Amino acid sequence: MTEHRSGFACFVGRPNAGKSTLMNALVGEKVAIASSRPQTTRRAIRGIVTRDDAQLVIVDTPGLHRPRTLLGERLNDLVRETFAEVDVIGFCLPANEKVGPGDKWIARELSQAKAPVVAIVTKLDAVPKAKLAEYLLAVSQLGDWADVVPVSSVKGVQVDVLTDVLVSHLPVGPPLYPTGEITDEPEDVRIAELIREAALEGVHDELPHSIAVVVEEMVEPEGGGLLEIRAQLFVERDSQKGIIIGKGGSRLKEVGATARADIERLLGRRVYLDLHVKVAKDWQRDPKQMGRLGF
Repeated sequence: MTEHRSGFACFVGRPNAGKSTLMNALVGEKVAIASSRPQTTRRAIRGIVTRDDAQLVIVDTPGLHRPRTLLGERLNDLVRETFAEVDVIGFCLPANEKVGPGDKWIARELSQAKAPVVAIVTKLDAVPKAKLAEYLLAVSQLGDWADVVPVSSVKGVQVDVLTDVLVSHLPVGPPLYPTGEITDEPEDVRIAELIREAALEGVHDELPHSIAVVVEEMVEPEGGGLLEIRAQLFVERDSQKGIIIGKGGSRLKEVGATARADIERLLGRRVYLDLHVKVAKDWQRDPKQMGRLGF
């Protein structure tokens, strides 16, 4: 009988390398929000893959980048702290983009890591085979990798192979979480993230970092009925508030409808969602305000 393995893996890569989509594919359910906007992930989110022979806990991290704000610096620190503590690191590189200076910078950072590094080439469905072979060669020359695994999260290609490879680097040990758990994220945090994901869809590039969401309260109505959820969306400037609310409140209504559907799927029940938008001026640069918003 094979020995049971358990431990932690983290995905590292530049913004928009497909880390969150990949984690959701491995877990088999949506745990991390995914968006075409770079820098969507803001915290280390844990997704749990449980098999008979192993339990793999995946930590999805924000994209490593050259920071321009205090928030950016804190996100980078979070990534470094995370990859110092895991058993195996997955370095995500998208096949549909050239290996760039950002990837080389991360490869240098990872050369100091104690844990083995698996280079994961994401979005393989987005390039022809000849181009993929070229890209795999470029990736293998970037560093001393324990393995190189190409995957497509969207098509589910090689996802099981990647799970096997990551598990092979874990220590022998019992499960760390009960069977059936797919994340240890608190419910209110997952709800806030779903609202932020809905708010990010179709907005301008300047907004992603500037939106923070806090669930203020969740009220169980007496005698049954809809669960009432009240949440605040914080932005940095009045102009951004206008973008989120939209003409006559039309944009905020769309955000509410999208988020409500996702939250109802998550909770398995009907909800009433009450959203408000507030300006917290330059919060990304203000340690006090960042603390209040959970960073």
